[in-house]
Amino acid sequence: MNTNKKTARKAGFLYLGYIIFTAIALVVGRKGIIVDGDAATTAANIIAKGMRFRVGFVSDAVAGVLFLLAAWYLYVLLKPVNKNIALLFLLLNLGGFTIWCFSALNLFAGQLLLSGADYLKVFQPGQLQAQAMLFINLYKNGSTIAQIPYGIWLFPLGYLVFKSGFLPKMLGILLIVDCFGLLIYVFQCFLLPGYKVISYPCLVVSFIAKFGLTLWLLIKGIKDQEPALADGQN
Repeated sequence: MNTNKKTARKAGFLYLGYIIFTAIALVVGRKGIIVDGDAATTAANIIAKGMRFRVGFVSDAVAGVLFLLAAWYLYVLLKPVNKNIALLFLLLNLGGFTIWCFSALNLFAGQLLLSGADYLKVFQPGQLQAQAMLFINLYKNGSTIAQIPYGIWLFPLGYLVFKSGFLPKMLGILLIVDCFGLLIYVFQCFLLPGYKVISYPCLVVSFIAKFGLTLWLLIKGIKDQEPALADGQN
């Protein structure tokens, strides 16, 4: 049980790191730099604030790795409940991470186009700005698509948390609700992009579920009892 407590706290620590580095990427790397629909202003911001943009990119990469590692420790913690379901949420997390990696290349390409390299002088400034904005938009859309497996993984995760017996059932319920909330967010982004208000409640639930799980793993750990086996698990 001491080993399980250590595993729980490692998962919580990695999850907290993921949240922190994601916030850094958003606040430092993109806030006030990327202006939706304005290629010229965005390009000027990236050139003027290149270091901030790169810090955001690196923070995003670190966050992705920490998230994947947190999923691994959650797998180790919850596989006694049901190994197959635990493996399912781990693979879904890996799928989201893979999609994000390909999307992140587009973000890096956007900065490369504005680097002022000699081989880019065959393009007019306006062309480079438009192409950079295109790649940034591809990154944003790819990151949104990554939320599909990142959202679905929360359902089996929440189910195992609910059935575990050593984590609060309410956390499991919140994670399952978060699964549907993230899927609503994805559909809103692609089908109703002008109605962001639809996804606001979903994002609030997502924050509560993820931060709640993180704090519980870090502070409380797990209860001193053997995990309850899932239905059909011997």
